[in-house]
Parts: sequence; C-alpha cells; structure tokens
Amino acid sequence: MADKKGRTFVEAKKTRGINDLAREGSKTFKEYRRRIHKSLESEAKSIPQIAGDTGLPLNVVTYHLMTCRKYGSIEVEGIDDNDEYFLYRLKNAGPDDNED
Repeated sequence: MADKKGRTFVEAKKTRGINDLAREGSKTFKEYRRRIHKSLESEAKSIPQIAGDTGLPLNVVTYHLMTCRKYGSIEVEGIDDNDEYFLYRLKNAGPDDNED
C-alpha cells in the first residue's frame, strides 16, 4: 500500500492507458468543433446556418457552440433580422483585428 501512496494521476494513466471509446469520442468532438470554427471564419452565423454548413444536427451544433462560447473561442455578435436566433462569430475574427 505504501508504494501506491505517491502514485500520481499521470503515472496511473500511463499504466492503465486510455479507453478506446474515450479516444474516439475526443477525435469526434475535435472534428465537430473544427467544422464549426471553419463555418464561422467568413461571417457571423446562427445555429441553423452553422448546422446547414457543417451537416451536423442542430442539437450537436448547439452543444459544441455553447461549449466553445463557455471557454471563450466563440462569442455572440448580435441577433438576426427576424429576432429569432443569436449570431455567433469566432472571438478573434472581426473588423477590429487588423487595427495597429
């Protein structure tokens, strides 16, 4: 028991390895976020517009968009003309980026 006391999480992960399901899930999440970010490179878009561009279901786009917003890579720019959906954009993409 004394030899396990100093064992860290990193050492345990190296010994145990990473679950294949978790590895595949991580790859899928990264791919979805990459597609969403690519969709938002040109202009601000609503969730249905992003879903149309990426081919992902609305609930998947919403989940990943809100996660990206929580961690600061995407922000709300405004609301659409019909006052139905928020418009989202990449946080570092905008007209103010080129100012010196």
